[in-house]
Amino acid sequence: MKRTCVAVILLCLFSLPAVAVSLEEGSQTFIRTLERVAVESLTDATKPRAERVEAFRKLFNENFAVEAIGRWTLGRNWRQATAEEKREFLDLFEDLMVSTYVDRFEQFSGEQLNIVKTVPVDDNRATVYTELLRPNAADGEPISVLWRVGRQGDIYKVLDVVVEGASMSITLQREFTSIIRNAGSVGGLLEELRKKNAELGKS
Repeated sequence: MKRTCVAVILLCLFSLPAVAVSLEEGSQTFIRTLERVAVESLTDATKPRAERVEAFRKLFNENFAVEAIGRWTLGRNWRQATAEEKREFLDLFEDLMVSTYVDRFEQFSGEQLNIVKTVPVDDNRATVYTELLRPNAADGEPISVLWRVGRQGDIYKVLDVVVEGASMSITLQREFTSIIRNAGSVGGLLEELRKKNAELGKS
C-alpha cells in the first residue's frame, strides 16, 4: 500500500502541466541570455577574427529572424527580384550583418545591458526596453536600445533592434532602396553588397 501511494504521488507530480512562461518573462530571459552569450563569445580580442566571425554568425542565425529581416529590408523590391537574386541577397545580407557587428563587439569595454521594461505588442510579439550602461564612456550616459522580439512556440527571435530611436531594419531598408533606385535594379544592390562585404572582410 505504501509503495502504491508513493507511485500515485509521483505520477501526479510528473503529470502536472508545465508552467507556461509569459511573453514578457520569456522575452526578457531571451535578451539576457543573448547578451551573456554575445559577451562570452565575441569580446575576447585575443581570438582570431575568423573565429569571432563564425561565433557571431552562429549567434545571429540562432537568435535573429534573419530571412524575415532581410526580406523586409528589401521591401517591395523583394517581389521584383528573381529567385537567384533573392538567395544571393539573403546570403550577402547575412555576411554584411556578421562582418559589421563582429568588429563592434571587439570595442566592448565593460558595457552592461539593463532591462527597463517589456511591453507586449500582441500574443507573440513584445518590445524589450533596455539601457546600455557605459561606465567607461566619457559622458557616462546610457544608450537606449529597444529589442523587438517575436516568438513561435518556445522559440524567440529578434525581429528588429532600435538604438536611440533608429531602427536597424528601417535604416537598412532606406539604404537598400536608395541604392536600387540609383542603380536601377536589385542586381545593382547585390554588386554594392559584394563590394562592401569584401571591404569588411579585409578589416
